[in-house]
Amino acid sequence: MIVAPSMLVADFARLGEEARALEEAGADWLHWDVMDGHFVPNLTHGALPMAACRAYSSLTFNAHLMISEPMRYLEGFVEGGADIICAHIEAEDDAREFLQAVRDAGRRPALAISPDTPAGTLAELLPLCDMITVMGVHPGFAGQEFIEGTVEKTAEVRAMIDGLGRAVHIQVDGGVDTSNIRRLCRAGADVIVSGSFVLRHPQGYTTAIEQLRALERDHPA
Repeated sequence: MIVAPSMLVADFARLGEEARALEEAGADWLHWDVMDGHFVPNLTHGALPMAACRAYSSLTFNAHLMISEPMRYLEGFVEGGADIICAHIEAEDDAREFLQAVRDAGRRPALAISPDTPAGTLAELLPLCDMITVMGVHPGFAGQEFIEGTVEKTAEVRAMIDGLGRAVHIQVDGGVDTSNIRRLCRAGADVIVSGSFVLRHPQGYTTAIEQLRALERDHPA
């Protein structure tokens, strides 16, 4: 399992230090939630703060673009050092064109799917993706309650991917903690985004990440 703490919950005044601390705590990737105040009703960091943190961490940077026109801003995230660039299938831009543009730029293309969007919407686009992000909450805010239907949707996406015969990650983003990680892993998730659980854990980042990994290792087959 890949653990990808969300920088949305980090201290924005200390992003570089937070990135370094999360790497030292055992994180695998860093997840950058990018919001434009239009596609979702919130504003967060963009490509420049992410790029500034490159000097502090060698981890994989996953840019999750919760924005209306991802093609318009793609170049900034490529130049800013994002390794994986993920747009929402619900965004206005053509998803196929976006995915190809990401791959042409030498980055790994991904799509995110919101809770109200059926898994079947991804079918024709899966061959172009290196990862699918299944949202466990409605995009836009940290700290929301996990939507239970996410487990079933994760299993649906995993079955679709298995039929392709190629490796595609399934990332679950939103509301993931020790109460649901076993079920998500059993359903087929292999990348876990955790914001509040890791960055607000009373015993610190290392303990939080170790707890998530222990539950993933122990989940029944």
